[in-house]
Amino acid sequence: MLVLVLDTATPAITAAVADLGDGGIELRAQRVTVDGRAHGELLAPSIDAVLTEAGVKPFDLSAIVVGVGPGPFTGLRAGLVTAATMSSALGIPAYGVCTLDALGAATVGTVLVATDARRREIYWAVYRDGLPGTPPKVAKPAEVAIAIASEGVLRAVGEGAEKYAELLGVSAEAPSFPPPIEFARLAADRVRAKAPSEPLTPLYLRRPDAVEPATRKPALAAGER
Repeated sequence: MLVLVLDTATPAITAAVADLGDGGIELRAQRVTVDGRAHGELLAPSIDAVLTEAGVKPFDLSAIVVGVGPGPFTGLRAGLVTAATMSSALGIPAYGVCTLDALGAATVGTVLVATDARRREIYWAVYRDGLPGTPPKVAKPAEVAIAIASEGVLRAVGEGAEKYAELLGVSAEAPSFPPPIEFARLAADRVRAKAPSEPLTPLYLRRPDAVEPATRKPALAAGER
């Protein structure tokens, strides 16, 4: 079963084709481009590139797996909209995977997973032997350092961990961004069971940077003050 993997919840614009065969999961092609300001421009060419490299036509795909965040609003939305559109156009299911889970799944032991949330904050969670130990949250690195002090966390992965390792009091390790194959692994059971397509609900954890201005009160006519 061939699956298209997408993730735009971090500066890494990720597209990959994974083969969920009887012998395991194999990546047929992958492209990871780090550019925090060009998700919308680079995702479609990345999809075309991995499909071409894998020798796969869109209608050969059995499902789409996409990272649902947490991540900044604009970048995350690019991947989710693309996945939902392709799912509808091709008539195949789409499944969401927490982006932190994909990073955490590649770890062993007790590890902090942290991605950059901008505004001098990080998206974070603690993982134990690849499984979530805490729910995903957003906070300043100094606050996270306090929160994990009793968790026995000495190691961390993710771009956020690299950026704020000193404040967090941890040793930052690879990977910096979620490995594409981990998205496929985390969704494999749903794909093989041909589970119904899921609502791709973004995990923002906070309001977007750009919001509509509050409605202004109407001006009062003379004599109404």
